[in-house]
Amino acid sequence: MNIVDEIKHSFKHGNALTKLIYFNLGVFLIIKIVEMLSFLFNSPEINQILISWLALPADLSQLLSRPWTVFTYMFLHEGFMHILFNMLWLFWFGKIFLEYLDGKKLVGIYLLGGLSGAFLFILFYNVFPAYKLVVDQAILLGASASILAIVVAISFYVPNYTINLLFIGRVKLKYIAGASVLLSVLNVSSSNSGGNIAHLGGALYGYIFISQYLKGKDIVKSYMEFFDGFIAFFKPRKKMKVTYKRTKTDLDYNAEKSRKQEEINKILEKISKSGYDSLSKKEKEILFNMSNKK
Repeated sequence: MNIVDEIKHSFKHGNALTKLIYFNLGVFLIIKIVEMLSFLFNSPEINQILISWLALPADLSQLLSRPWTVFTYMFLHEGFMHILFNMLWLFWFGKIFLEYLDGKKLVGIYLLGGLSGAFLFILFYNVFPAYKLVVDQAILLGASASILAIVVAISFYVPNYTINLLFIGRVKLKYIAGASVLLSVLNVSSSNSGGNIAHLGGALYGYIFISQYLKGKDIVKSYMEFFDGFIAFFKPRKKMKVTYKRTKTDLDYNAEKSRKQEEINKILEKISKSGYDSLSKKEKEILFNMSNKK
């Protein structure tokens, strides 16, 4: 099996976490290939157009012309370090998440946490005066909001779960989630203001989901059923398989009847010699079935 086949097999048979990571990496690879071609043909605008069609704009008029970006932005990364750290966080916390909750909830929180981050990003840029001059240029990309939703959700579900951090040692999940949220709040006024606002949106959804789930309400389930139905609508329907049965001829019927009679005769002969208790389970079954047919 070559590397391409191994990747296909891993994606097909992998869990929800594996598929999310592969999907992010696949989009990143496509972006980088387009970027390389744009450079080689001295046409940087090609890559810029692609990014603008996948990244989430803060401006409402641009958003109305590209509504799909509320989903595509959460799989879009431009820099290697950006995707590296995001995928490491997704892998580490996604594995812990799957120890306690299922893959559908992981995907649901990823998507809905990303949508929550997108909503807060758009809201802030269109409400607060600080963003008035840059709203028509601001875009959002990256999986951070989706990942922070997962981090917060699992941290509230098992707050005392501990992991080893390099140079720090054993730390409980609740402290990692708290520090992540606090850093995002403190960095709202930084150069990556939009990204930190989206982080807070994702974190908020993660908290809402898990607080409802602990009360017995799964607010992801209905949305995932909708997504499943939507995807299934576009899947090609399986062709109906038609099978043909060969009609038995009189010769076949007589041969089968003769074989069954011979089998019964042997069983009856065995009973006459050794008694009914000498029959095997299968022989008793055959005798029982034949007697019911009469």
